[in-house]
Amino acid sequence: MMKNRLMWGILLVAFSMIYETGIGQVQWVKKDGKELYNEPYRPQWHFSPEKKWMNDPNGLVYYKGVYHLFYQYYPEDIVWGPMHWGHAVSQDLLHWEHKPVALYPDRHGYIFSGSAVVDTRNTSGLGSLENPPMIAIFTYHDPKGEKEGRNDYQTQGMAYSLDHGDSWTKYMGNPIIKNDGFKDFRDPKVFWNDKSDKWTMLLVAGDHLQIWLSDNLIDWKKVSEFGRDQGAHGGVWECPDMFKLQVEGSKEEKWVLLISINPGAPNGGSGTQYFIGDFDGETFSSDQEENRWIDWGMDDYAGVTYNNTPDNKRIFIGWMSNWLYGQQAPTKKWRSAMTVPRILSLKKIGDTLSLMNYPISQFNAIVENGIPKNITIDKKEKTQVGFDNFNQAQVTFTTDAKDFQLVFKNGLGEHLDLTMDDHKKLFFLDRSQSGTTDFEKDFASKEQQMPIGNLPSGPLEVRILLDRSSVEIFIDKGQYVMTAQIFPNENYDTLSIENRSDRTINLRNFVVDGIHGVWR
Repeated sequence: MMKNRLMWGILLVAFSMIYETGIGQVQWVKKDGKELYNEPYRPQWHFSPEKKWMNDPNGLVYYKGVYHLFYQYYPEDIVWGPMHWGHAVSQDLLHWEHKPVALYPDRHGYIFSGSAVVDTRNTSGLGSLENPPMIAIFTYHDPKGEKEGRNDYQTQGMAYSLDHGDSWTKYMGNPIIKNDGFKDFRDPKVFWNDKSDKWTMLLVAGDHLQIWLSDNLIDWKKVSEFGRDQGAHGGVWECPDMFKLQVEGSKEEKWVLLISINPGAPNGGSGTQYFIGDFDGETFSSDQEENRWIDWGMDDYAGVTYNNTPDNKRIFIGWMSNWLYGQQAPTKKWRSAMTVPRILSLKKIGDTLSLMNYPISQFNAIVENGIPKNITIDKKEKTQVGFDNFNQAQVTFTTDAKDFQLVFKNGLGEHLDLTMDDHKKLFFLDRSQSGTTDFEKDFASKEQQMPIGNLPSGPLEVRILLDRSSVEIFIDKGQYVMTAQIFPNENYDTLSIENRSDRTINLRNFVVDGIHGVWR
C-alpha cells in the first residue's frame, strides 16, 4: 500500500511539472517553480531562448545525428549587450534541448557571429582522426577599440571542442585573422572547398565580400573579393554564406551567395539578398543585375545554412526580427525567435533561376491534419472560416486566383491583412492593426510589399504558418516568401476571405491544421 501511495505521489509531481493542453492551445513547462514558454507572445513551435536576448543564428552544423544551433546571446538582459554564443541541439530541427553557453567574451572582445565545421581530417591538429575537433570561427569585437575610434577592432577568432560541442577551448593563437583597417570586418562562414581542396572562409568587409583560403583552419590567405559594384548597398553587409545547388529537373549546378544587409532591405531595415553565380574555388562571379531577396518580409535576417548535413541538404534558419525595432519588441523575459527551418533549392521559372525556400519536411510531424475542403467565392463576395486558435496553425490552399484578401482577426478587433493584387503584381502584408504595435514607430508604419510578377500562370499553392507572434507566408512552394512578427493580444479565431476579382474564384484543398507545441 505504501509503495502504491509513493508511486501516485511521484506521478502527481510529474503532472505538476509538465502540463499539456490540446492541439491549438498553449503548452508549457515548469522549471524551478516558474512557468516557461507560456509567457505572452511566446512562440510555441519556433526556437526561442529560455530567457534574455538572442539575435543571429551562428555555427549551424550537423554532427553524428545532432543539429547544433549556436546563436548570438546576451544572458544578462533582453536587449543587445556583450555577445556570447548560446547553444541548443536537436535531432529534428523542431524539438530543442538548451545547452550551457558555449562561448564567452574574453580579452579580445565580444563573441560576434561566425560558423562551425567538423574537421574530419584533423587538418588543424587540434583533435585526431578518431576524434576530430568541432571548430568554431567567429568575429571578436573589441568594445574598447571601438570606443577609441579605431578601425581595426574586429578580428577573427577560433575555438574547438572535442566533446561534440559540449565544452570549448579558445585557440591560444587568437586572433587568427587581424584587421587591416575595415570598421566592419566580420561574420566568417567556413566550409570545405572541393575545387581547391582547401577550407574557404567568407568575410564581409564594409559593403563587400572577401574570400579566404586555408589548409588548416588556422593560417588564412585572402584570394578574392566580390560585390563592390553589385547588389544592394544601402547598409553594412553581414552574415555571408555560399553553397552549391543543383537546378531542379536538370544536371546544371550553380552557386548561391547569401548576404544580409542592414539597413537597406526592400521594406526597411534588415534583410537578406542572394546572388546566383559560379565559383571556381577562389572567385565568385555573377551576372545578376537586379537585387534579389530570400524573404521580402521585415523579419527574416542574418539567415545562414547548415554545414555537414545528410545528403548535402541546404537547410536555412534566420533571425526572426529587424534591427529597426528588435530591441523594443513587447516581450518581458526573452527577446527574439528563429524562423522555421527551411530547405533551399534552385528552380527555373520561365527563363529565370529562383532560389526557393520552404519549410523542412520534418515540420509535418508536428502538424495535426485538418479536413480539406473546396471553397468557392463569387465575384466581390466574402466568406469566413472559424478556428479556435489561428496563432498556432497552418493554412494551405491551391488556387488560380490572384486577386484576393485574407484577414485574420480576433474578438478585440485586431486583424492581420494579407492581400494578393494581380493588377499591381504585388502581395501586401498589413500588420498596422494586428495587435500591439506602438512599441516602435517603424514596426507597423506602412504596408510591406512583395513583387509577384513572375508567378506561374496556372494553379499555385499558398501556405501560411502562424505562431503566437509570427506569420510566415510561402507562395508557389517558396518562390515568394514573407516573414513578419505580430503581437496579437488574443488569438485570431476568424479568417475572412474576400474575392476582389470580377469572376468566381476557387480555393481548392483549403485546410486549417493545428500545430503542436514543441516545448515540453
